[in-house]
Amino acid sequence: MKINTESIRDVLLIVFGAALIGFGFNLFLISHQLLSGGLSGVSMLVGYMTQWNIGWLYFMLNVPLFIWGWFAIGKRYIYLSGVSVAATVLFMQITPEMRINGDPIIAGVFGGILVGIGTGLSFRAGGSTGGFDIVGSIVTRRHDFPLCIFLFCLNGVVVLMLGLLLKNWDLALYSMMSMFVTGKAIDIIHIRQIKITAFIITSRKKELLEKLLRFQRGVTVIRTQGAFTEKEYDMLMTVTTRFELQELKKTIMHTDPKAFVNIVETAGVMGLFRRD
Repeated sequence: MKINTESIRDVLLIVFGAALIGFGFNLFLISHQLLSGGLSGVSMLVGYMTQWNIGWLYFMLNVPLFIWGWFAIGKRYIYLSGVSVAATVLFMQITPEMRINGDPIIAGVFGGILVGIGTGLSFRAGGSTGGFDIVGSIVTRRHDFPLCIFLFCLNGVVVLMLGLLLKNWDLALYSMMSMFVTGKAIDIIHIRQIKITAFIITSRKKELLEKLLRFQRGVTVIRTQGAFTEKEYDMLMTVTTRFELQELKKTIMHTDPKAFVNIVETAGVMGLFRRD
């Protein structure tokens, strides 16, 4: 991946988000034996049962998903997600697992807020926090249903296992509350995955079209004319997802900074919409 100022900014944003996640894990969730959502929750559950290092468990469980995602999604997304996971594990190793409060409800709320903000920052930079996010991205490309429902089902199974294995349903319910708070915090920082349609009016059709087709999304070329100037332009129309929107916007800005872009939310898609 080409290194530039924007890439460095994205990495720094992800590292800052990873610090918040690491603090949320060790200072609030793990210290009260609560669970986070996703593969980190699986790592916590295994760690509680075996006393293994939760951070290294989290890293090792993500490795096969990174390999899968590298071929199924794209290199930049996986690269940034890998930075997030590696930085999170690092902060988990240097942050002591200690209770800074005695109430698990408060711990769940504040832990959820920190994890949600950190995750949202990773999403805004164009990556993820690994784990179920990668699985969800791959699955929802092949099957047309909301990512949030898929992740909710996976997280529900993890919480259920916590209640059954530790025989403590209070911890399971506190964990569900924390995941809910995390989701709300993510919503504030980053809009959930929905389909969007971008209408791009450009005078650099050839260069922009070449780069847009790398997203493995269809692009329709429409000849247009400005009503005021009466000049002719090309309009490129493409349907994509929120996960790819940031990368799409960067591509357009780098290729044709003068392009006029109208981005609208898409209620539904019929016909040939490529999801793989």
